[in-house]
Amino acid sequence: MTLQRFWIVIGFALLLAFPLVAPSFGLEFYVSFVRRVLIYALAASALNLVLGYGGLVALGHAAFFGTGAYVVGILADAGVYAAWVAWPLAMLVAALLALITGAISLRTKGVYFIMITLAFAQMIYYLFISLRQYGGEDGMNLYDYSTFPGLDLSDDVQFYYVVLGLVIVAFLFFKRLIESRFGHALMGCKENASRMQALGYPVYRIQLVAYSLSGALMGLAGALLANHNLFVSPSLMHWTQSADLIIMVLVGGMGLMFGGVAGATVMLVLEEVLRNWTEYWHLPLGILLLIVVFAAPQGLAGWFDRKKVSYDTN
Repeated sequence: MTLQRFWIVIGFALLLAFPLVAPSFGLEFYVSFVRRVLIYALAASALNLVLGYGGLVALGHAAFFGTGAYVVGILADAGVYAAWVAWPLAMLVAALLALITGAISLRTKGVYFIMITLAFAQMIYYLFISLRQYGGEDGMNLYDYSTFPGLDLSDDVQFYYVVLGLVIVAFLFFKRLIESRFGHALMGCKENASRMQALGYPVYRIQLVAYSLSGALMGLAGALLANHNLFVSPSLMHWTQSADLIIMVLVGGMGLMFGGVAGATVMLVLEEVLRNWTEYWHLPLGILLLIVVFAAPQGLAGWFDRKKVSYDTN
């Protein structure tokens, strides 16, 4: 068994058990915190699909994140709270937005691709600021959670397990995608797009499909975050949100299955600890992240997979 697989099993067991044992240690608040980490881990992993596996440095993915959140908010404002309607629709709208913007952005390369994805994201950001009927720059409150068949999402523990279940399903899909022929073709496009084109692979279409799938997963993360916060605002679409997600991927490990998980966990845990320690928490956070990057240049997930370890199964 690899060291990475061992830690995956341990991590999964801890995530399942945490809400059940948290009250015994007075850690009920952290059920909500871990749920937030899971949501951002999903968002960072969605970005990792195009950044780590596709080699596409997109600086506008927060637009899809915020769009998914706003779909839930706008439907709630119209009286539609059913999760089976709102969450898939959030994914669909985010995917369509990614398809449209990606169809244009992917015709550029390098720094031009970075800038045009940023430009699209900022356009969408200012669009939602101008929507006064939905709160404009101040955002909008959700007065109730989405309704999920047989569950009460206002209960922290039940909502936690819904998020955990969706994240697990998303990662199973992610794993199958990366290990498929499509995933190998996407990685080939990252390594040498010209050669892949010469071999007859439709590079543009492969990248566009990956970009759209990434947008859909971002939309799901946004829908979950809207319910987590019971609030959505255009700040979710700002370019700084995209930058934070990129940093999570870099710290966790680009092109590694659990790079987004590792990066989101480290970033949010350090932020939480340092925020309680000092109001100038950005400086020590930056220093600690630099140390992490230099200590694990392949990312934290890569460090855990460097060695193989065997365990007695008897």
